[in-house]
Amino acid sequence: MRLWSIHPRYLDAKGLVALWREALLAQNVLLGKTLGYKHHPQLNRFRETRNPEGAIASYLRGIEKEAKARGYNFDKSKINGRRITHPISVTSDQIKFEFTHLKKKLKERDHERLLLLTSVQEIALHPIFEAVSGKIESWEIL
Repeated sequence: MRLWSIHPRYLDAKGLVALWREALLAQNVLLGKTLGYKHHPQLNRFRETRNPEGAIASYLRGIEKEAKARGYNFDKSKINGRRITHPISVTSDQIKFEFTHLKKKLKERDHERLLLLTSVQEIALHPIFEAVSGKIESWEIL
């Protein structure tokens, strides 16, 4: 499971669809609707919020918005919960790690999108996150 902190605009089509599916799975885990993935470390940052269900719902809305901008039709009726109003912190080293990780994936499957990322000076985050100084997050699987 990969729940990107970086903005979904950076993902290729395959990555965006995978993110939508994985975030829907994460939502079901946080709602107690699955047996598996209950202890997946990437869910910790959502669990640590005051409203985990709202946090994952807000996350899904950000993905759906990007999909809509690209002309895709993700079913937003699958999103449960209210939005959160407070951003979730993500560390600067985590952001850099994710961006590098994505570029490695794109090198294998989408060279055109990879070329677009070479000009990125400041990495944009998914709208529910805010950057803070720090090392790679403890929930990251290295």
